[in-house]
Amino acid sequence: MVGSSHEALHRIFQKDPAVLTKALQRVLHVPFPEPREIAALNVDLTEIEPVERRVDTLMRAETDEGTYLLVVESQGKVDDRKRGSWPYYLAYLYEKYRCEPVLIVITQSSTTAKWASRPIRFGFRDWHSMTVRPLVLGPDNVPMITDERWGERDPSLAVLSAMTHGQGPQAPAILESLVAILKTIDADTASVYAQFVDSCLTNAQAKQMWRDLMTTVQYFWRHPLAEQVRAEGREEGREEGREEGREEGREEGRIQTSQAMVLRLLEWRRIPVPDTVRARIEACTDVSQLETWAERAVHAADAGDLFTGE
Repeated sequence: MVGSSHEALHRIFQKDPAVLTKALQRVLHVPFPEPREIAALNVDLTEIEPVERRVDTLMRAETDEGTYLLVVESQGKVDDRKRGSWPYYLAYLYEKYRCEPVLIVITQSSTTAKWASRPIRFGFRDWHSMTVRPLVLGPDNVPMITDERWGERDPSLAVLSAMTHGQGPQAPAILESLVAILKTIDADTASVYAQFVDSCLTNAQAKQMWRDLMTTVQYFWRHPLAEQVRAEGREEGREEGREEGREEGREEGRIQTSQAMVLRLLEWRRIPVPDTVRARIEACTDVSQLETWAERAVHAADAGDLFTGE
């Protein structure tokens, strides 16, 4: 004798699995396709082994209309595994917090943005049991902010511009303008923004350029990330100059960092660097002069523009 309604349903569907599809077609008038074969599967959904799953950023937003979870994913490339993991994240977070989750995808790739913006639908034709619609921020819908005067009106949008355009040809101008913009706001907020940009820049060159700008360009503010990078530079300088003295080693480290930044900016913007220009940069030991050249490298049409007026 069947002991519960759950067990009764299970027995009925095991005996005649077609009952389900017939009910969909004849009772609910849903156009479920005619199955060729139906097999019963294990009903136990318990996860025996813990599997680590993390979202990039999770925040709770209290609004007049209710409480929402903002689930932020930084996506570098197309990854079809997200078709399964993103719906899982949202379902799990709703079950845990009982708040409506909102998925936001941030990417620096137009191709990835188009892929991520496609709805993820589970079910069959004309009837979806679940639909996940990510909100996508990418290079095609986020403005490119290279003018610090424009960005000062909305620093957060300038930060988003750096995050979504951080690997394009305009990256040097975007990152340089952002450094200037962050100097105009309070130090605590600037610190948060600076570290957020650093963590979201997926391109290694862009990340290094961002750190170089914060540590060597003249408009620079104090914050934990900059202090960390500066400390790393001091340590490198000490190692390289230990035989000649700690102070000389630190200065040598600053000079080499500044020289490398000028060359990186030119290479990032795909500007050819003649041997004569490279030799002049590598021979310069004046950090202030190297910082001036770095600023010019952001807008230079060719490598020779670094030395205009000299």
